Amino acid sequence: MNNLFFLAAESKETTKTFWEVFVNTDELVGLSINIILLLVLGYVVYIFVTKYLDYNNILKSYSGINKKIEEEYDSMMLSKYENSANPFKKLISKILIKYNLNKKDAEICTKALINAELVGAPSHGVSRLTMYCERIKKKVINPKPKIKIKRVSNSVSFIDADNSIGFVAADTGIKETIKIAKKTGIAFVGIKNSGHYGLSGYYIEQAVKKNLLAFAFTNAPPAIAPHGGKKTIFGTNPICFGSPTNNNIPFILDTSMSMINRGKIRVAAKLNKSIPKGVALDKFGKQTTNAKDALSGVQLPIAGFRGSGLAWMVDILTGVFVGSAHSGKVKDPFDDFGGPQNIGHLFIAFKNNLFVK
Repeated sequence: MNNLFFLAAESKETTKTFWEVFVNTDELVGLSINIILLLVLGYVVYIFVTKYLDYNNILKSYSGINKKIEEEYDSMMLSKYENSANPFKKLISKILIKYNLNKKDAEICTKALINAELVGAPSHGVSRLTMYCERIKKKVINPKPKIKIKRVSNSVSFIDADNSIGFVAADTGIKETIKIAKKTGIAFVGIKNSGHYGLSGYYIEQAVKKNLLAFAFTNAPPAIAPHGGKKTIFGTNPICFGSPTNNNIPFILDTSMSMINRGKIRVAAKLNKSIPKGVALDKFGKQTTNAKDALSGVQLPIAGFRGSGLAWMVDILTGVFVGSAHSGKVKDPFDDFGGPQNIGHLFIAFKNNLFVK
């Protein structure tokens, strides 16, 4: 059919205006012209925006949005993902209750396991649920502990966790730590007869949210040798520190004393995957990338003799000092069902304005 321009050129016998020609033209032609007009309008808007709009105001707006995101970090991120994991939470809690934990303790364990998944540490998450249940079944974890808290002084408490699952012992410990520190300014809480409690950062973040600076130490089954040796004596023995900041996103350092945490090696062994070179030795003292050989060998410490020394320090603080297993006697949770792990923990917290108001 004729297009608009042909009609305009040939319409000598009519006095129709441009608009009249437009509205009476074939629908396809009209649609094409509408598209052209929209493109022209878009170009005009683009020229206006690029030439006259104050980009500084835009940047300030985005800066304000970012600040708002930081301020609402907890509610926006954690609660969002916790809510989305609700069906999963119910399932895990249901399993733990079946293994004789009460509802409250099951929920404590579930929150810690889900947190590990959400922060990108699945080696400390739900993959360990079977192990915890197996240890309860073999009666080396007490599902109904009678946890005792002894107040040593105004700022010091000592907890006997009665071989409870580690999550419950640590939850009791960090709550006691926070309560004391908020009252006296500083808290020192030791825990014995506990088990593997997951991620240290999970507990320290709870203290940081209460505007406290905090440390956590815990020992673990033997994985690291003294410097220069090939017999495992010390665990990966993580050290954790946390501090509040000005933007509501806390500073949390949570690191084991090994080049790679043991949980990742276990996952690699289960999936028949290799591990990075330089993180472990086999039982003959040779470097290996075979995860199974690493589990039966030695994990290498961070920073050479320094890491080995720090692992030893944590073993003293959470083993010898609090009366838990130490010097290679902490039982492996996956392979040794000969008795409770008897892991020790130590929490330290203090108000952030003790020296500078």
